Amino acid sequence: MVLGKLEKSYVLASETCALDIIGATFVREIENGEIVVITSAGVESIKPFPKIKARPCIFEYIYFARPDSIMSGKSVYEFRKNFGEQLAKESYIESDLVSAVPDSGIPAAIGYSVESKIPFELGLIRNHYVGRTFIEPTQQIRQLGVKLKHNPNKSLIKNKKIILIDDSIVRGTTSKKIVQMMYEAGAKEVHMRISCPPILYPDYYGIDTPDKDQLLASNMSLEEMTKYIGVKTLGFLSIDGIYKAMGYSKRNNLAPEFTDHYFTGDYPVAPLDQTIRDRKDNQLSLLSNIR
Repeated sequence: MVLGKLEKSYVLASETCALDIIGATFVREIENGEIVVITSAGVESIKPFPKIKARPCIFEYIYFARPDSIMSGKSVYEFRKNFGEQLAKESYIESDLVSAVPDSGIPAAIGYSVESKIPFELGLIRNHYVGRTFIEPTQQIRQLGVKLKHNPNKSLIKNKKIILIDDSIVRGTTSKKIVQMMYEAGAKEVHMRISCPPILYPDYYGIDTPDKDQLLASNMSLEEMTKYIGVKTLGFLSIDGIYKAMGYSKRNNLAPEFTDHYFTGDYPVAPLDQTIRDRKDNQLSLLSNIR
């Protein structure tokens, strides 16, 4: 959450881009555990709880936040471009051009292009009148959404070896359809690179991501995912790599800087079903000891 100011009034929003829309000035980010009270006298900050180290959701930086928003003193666009540069260091392959699954894959693709020295081109054109497909409620709507949302730039990709950059793979539905479209448009080879680690665990904090049995990376090996999606090669940014791209030497397993349970299973608050299982295990262990 951020605090902004518009003339003599204060504004609260989840992202700085919302302040830009109404012409407000960004003042500062709201700290975790902080209560902000705004009255005619001004802004009062109350911090009633013991200070706990913040662990922001890492997926805000990868996908959810708008690229023109400022987070942790830096534009989200810069973070995503850094992901692409680090991805090129970890998973380089020769090709004719670097392209992106628009729009969220574009900054990472530009970063990959800069680091690899392979030219960036718009191999896919995005229809901006369609929403985000991975959160659509049914598989049929998601599949239709992919075709409505993207169209290959045929004259550009024909007979080309292409590195296709996307920000993430959840179910694999979108990736599989897009790769098929690229080959039907005449691409010679399609290599896919993902600017975050494999998503192995569901999210339970309000975002409609599927159960673990629907997550592609949770149920298939890298080789199996490569075959399923239909690409020649597939590569993901490493967990240490994403932390390096954000300014850290690597992930601190004892005290991670971000909420990254999507990749690690390290939930800041244990999911209810996991808590129930743990309680049952403890009860069974206690009964066993009594017996």
